[in-house]
Amino acid sequence: MNHACHQNPAAHQADEAVCSICRDGVALDFSFSFAFQPIIDIQARRVFAHEALVRGPQGESALSVLERVNAANRYQFDQACRVQAIRTAASLGMQSKLSINFLPNAIYRPEVCISTTLKAAETYHFPVENIIFETVEGERIEDGRWLEEVFRAYRRIGFLTAIDDFGAGYAGLNLLADFQPDIIKLDMGLIRGIDQHKNRRVIVSAVAGLCAELGIKLIAEGVETRGELACLRDLGIELIQGYLLSRPIFEGFLPDGAIDLPG
Repeated sequence: MNHACHQNPAAHQADEAVCSICRDGVALDFSFSFAFQPIIDIQARRVFAHEALVRGPQGESALSVLERVNAANRYQFDQACRVQAIRTAASLGMQSKLSINFLPNAIYRPEVCISTTLKAAETYHFPVENIIFETVEGERIEDGRWLEEVFRAYRRIGFLTAIDDFGAGYAGLNLLADFQPDIIKLDMGLIRGIDQHKNRRVIVSAVAGLCAELGIKLIAEGVETRGELACLRDLGIELIQGYLLSRPIFEGFLPDGAIDLPG
């Protein structure tokens, strides 16, 4: 559904109906929980953040939940994910930053749509400055100006912002021309076999330099081999996420003291 400002009363009423569903916390007819995958600062040997990844209530796959999401409930689901991720992280005593995926195309008015998140952060005593909003994997971002507007609103409130799958096609350099998010996550397609692929190394090195110039933190996700990790370390990339370091932990997180980096 189009997020832009609507020009006719019927469309405006439809917007208000959706907003009221989110604002009033209308419950979904299915339940879900989260696994948390750490993002590790390999230089400081500390956990930088945990990404909240949706799972079934007993740890079932993300697909088992996402297949229940449709056009009629995607707005409720987006809001429910934010609240549940914060509630779960707070109940676990998580001290790191928390990265929450969100659906840019499921937002009507950023300030209104974020109100339930702010309420959850206050209710569960989770610091707003520790919350990262990350564009959801596979979400087609066709309107860069809308994403910029959403991100600017989130930044004004105090949240951090991140672009996922950078370099995958939808999230590209054009998004950085007018707005710089706090974080960029390199698409895992650029990371896979980077130690054996010169062209990927050149591209990642260039993006790393660009991010350094723009003051953006860079995360390499999907790291699975020691060779990939060594190559990324040589390229100066310090924030790493992937199965090599830790798989997602269902309803749990990785304390700093448990970090064991491969040699």
